[in-house]
Amino acid sequence: MKNAKRTIFDKIWDNHVVRKIENGPDVLFIDRHLIHEVTSPQAFDGLRNRDIQVLKPERTFATADHNVPTLDQHLPVKDELSAFQLNKLTENCREYNITLYGLNHPYQGIVHVMGPELGITLPGMTIVCGDSHTSTHGAFGSIAFGIGTSEVEMVLATQCLLQVKPHRMKINVEGRLREGVCAKDIILYIISRLSASGGTGYFVEYAGSAIRELTMEERMTVCNMSIEMGAKGGLIAPDEITYEYIKGRKFAPSGDELEKLKQYWDELNSDPGAEYDLVYNFRAEDIPPMVTYGTNPGMGAGINESIPGEEEIDIKERKSFRKALDYMGLEPGSKLSDIRVDYVFVGSCTNGRIEDLRAFASYVKGFKKSPDVRAWIVPGSKQVEKQAVEEGIVDILMDAGFELRQPGCSACLAMNHDKIPEGKYAVSTSNRNFEGRQGPGARTILASPLTAAASAITGKLSDPRKNY
Repeated sequence: MKNAKRTIFDKIWDNHVVRKIENGPDVLFIDRHLIHEVTSPQAFDGLRNRDIQVLKPERTFATADHNVPTLDQHLPVKDELSAFQLNKLTENCREYNITLYGLNHPYQGIVHVMGPELGITLPGMTIVCGDSHTSTHGAFGSIAFGIGTSEVEMVLATQCLLQVKPHRMKINVEGRLREGVCAKDIILYIISRLSASGGTGYFVEYAGSAIRELTMEERMTVCNMSIEMGAKGGLIAPDEITYEYIKGRKFAPSGDELEKLKQYWDELNSDPGAEYDLVYNFRAEDIPPMVTYGTNPGMGAGINESIPGEEEIDIKERKSFRKALDYMGLEPGSKLSDIRVDYVFVGSCTNGRIEDLRAFASYVKGFKKSPDVRAWIVPGSKQVEKQAVEEGIVDILMDAGFELRQPGCSACLAMNHDKIPEGKYAVSTSNRNFEGRQGPGARTILASPLTAAASAITGKLSDPRKNY
């Protein structure tokens, strides 16, 4: 077996197996553990109840993101639950000697934005967090996945996890993307073809010329939404684009150490001829700007297409299809470009990075926001916020009628006051369009930052490739 050709996923997994349990899961060592204010308090209480210490506090990093307000962060948090959770995070990190980037810290941000930009996330690692979109970090060539609160406690106590090894899936995207098509469109297109459960039981490796040409922030967008097709996670093999991104980051290796690591990281690439349990191939030229019309990310289509007719839907899925359209207030066969837009949200761990803000700002420059649209532009971290100010993005947004809010998860999951009102349509650059995800009765349409920009200007779902 040692001479067998292996995938990058196999190599990283095998390198982290502490013990194999016969007819059971593997004991997997965890390199990086990220925590936030929502899923960690119960885990720390579990440690106290059992009088256990955190085994390796230097491998855990904490930040405040899910519940934080995106306005007036310098003031005391008004929401009682949010304030309680943030205070508990501070107390727990202090008691257990864990690094915390709390509210107003210059490194604070959404956990999956903060980790990569600080150089905490590196290739070849195992990375976990009590958040499903931990798959984001797989963009660096790491095995990264979300865990539950009991597993958070397990990692804190042992720096290990019991895990059953997933199956291996490879998704190739070959060719060149057309103008106006983004990384978000790639992953929405893939999910629309494979369904919201098409990756269940698998860990995905994304490959192909179109994937290799993506920037690191674009790769993070693709890997981020692996979970939205049911996969355990997704990863992309590291290359020079990865190494250039890592170079100079706060906690990243440098000099000779970095050069040695790069040699090791290069060896992690999947061996030629390595076998996968399932392989899919897509052409980049076939991908249009994508939007969703239903209540899971798999219900998506090109911006200029129509909602499918019921006869086009598998008979087993028609009941849920009708339910989704009823919730969304839409009809089969109607044109997506006819949908009026009430809100636009740009942000989240999917599309809240500086490149996303740059793309949005470059599109709206010289235009004015539709008076019928309310928009929330939320940076993914304090560093992104700082860059947006320094690069003049804030000025462009203000001239076009937008404002930049302060970092946090915001309307992605509406755990703060950034909630879409009942019955209103929101074009969102986040990752989930579930019922009530952005507020009770909110109707979410997932899209790229460019499609969000075009829609914010026109007041309806709009193709970013057109001139308005």
